[in-house]
Amino acid sequence: MDIPPFFEPLDLSEFHYTGDPSAQSRLGNTIRIFSDNRDFPDYTSFDIALIGVKEDRNAVNNEGCSLAPNAIRKYLYQLNAGPYPIKLVDLGNIKNGYSVSDTYFALSSVVAELITHNVLPVILGGSQDITFANYQAYQSLGQIINIVAVDPMFDLGKSEQEITSQSYLSNIILHQPNYLFNYANIGYQTYFIDQDALKLMKNLFFDTYRLGIVRESLEEVEPIVRNADMLSFDVSAIRNADAPGNGNATPNGFYGEEACQIIRYAGLSDKLTSIGFYEVNPKQDKAGQTAHLVAQMIWYFIDGFYNRAHDFPFRNEDDYIKYRVSISDHKEEIVFYKSKKTDRWWMEIPLQEEQRIKYQRHYLVPCSYKDYQIACENDIPDRWWIVYQKLM
Repeated sequence: MDIPPFFEPLDLSEFHYTGDPSAQSRLGNTIRIFSDNRDFPDYTSFDIALIGVKEDRNAVNNEGCSLAPNAIRKYLYQLNAGPYPIKLVDLGNIKNGYSVSDTYFALSSVVAELITHNVLPVILGGSQDITFANYQAYQSLGQIINIVAVDPMFDLGKSEQEITSQSYLSNIILHQPNYLFNYANIGYQTYFIDQDALKLMKNLFFDTYRLGIVRESLEEVEPIVRNADMLSFDVSAIRNADAPGNGNATPNGFYGEEACQIIRYAGLSDKLTSIGFYEVNPKQDKAGQTAHLVAQMIWYFIDGFYNRAHDFPFRNEDDYIKYRVSISDHKEEIVFYKSKKTDRWWMEIPLQEEQRIKYQRHYLVPCSYKDYQIACENDIPDRWWIVYQKLM
């Protein structure tokens, strides 16, 4: 795939700490950047690629979020690199197509190409409907995936509605052929959610986690995020006081440091292969606060990525402690694996060999010690039961 024609280079005069010899540790001097005075980089030699998407034609109440990619870069480039060798490339911004679907095609083509070469795309939106284009990349790869969205709403819209930043999920669910195995929402706020939508999520065996429940035990987010192939973060999931640069910002939501923790969990996940940050609106941002916060979230993602333990359990079983738990009136044992390296947990869904091949990325379900405790108390963990019903 010839992807350079999809991109426009960056004008480095807009950014600090690019080429400043007194600030060599800043990311602006560490990242390889596609700019006006440099050729398009060989992206295959990098671990992570930044992609800007200046698209907001399908935004809802948030026109101006197309300006976000460069606003985020201004703060990201000023941050110091962590204590590890970084192989990060900034490919510039995707050229907007004549229609929004043209932009979707360009982005999905780029994401598929990067994933094929084991390069992780970090998408700087733009409106959140771009998540649909990210999903389409996996369709071209023929890969069944899990999506996690950090969002105060489900973005279902109506089935007959054209795709927008608040209806893209319906388009993903109804799209054929369909490659979505599971969708999980983190941080929904009940007063924004129609009860029929909650019932639909339950009927589809999707995972939904209310904001208040998540904040009570933030560490329980880790296995949810660890199960994702792609993550979509709507900045309106963060409370207005911490992220005012969004037309749909509300008083409640995650605190900035909680958002950073969730994104670091995403970076640590061996399974996750793409991530996007959406709905930052520089026109409504106070002193660049929201763009600065998202830049820090990306820093935490990079930090998590370079601290990955590579213990996703399709490796040597000697690296794991295996536990078998019998549940009364349940014919199947629940088998748990605990990594000796990280103490992270997984549950195994019993499948026939042919199903194991088809669902090899899904029958081992990330979980926590709490799920093991629930099983030991003669109860079936919700996480196990939901996936079991999907696969049976």
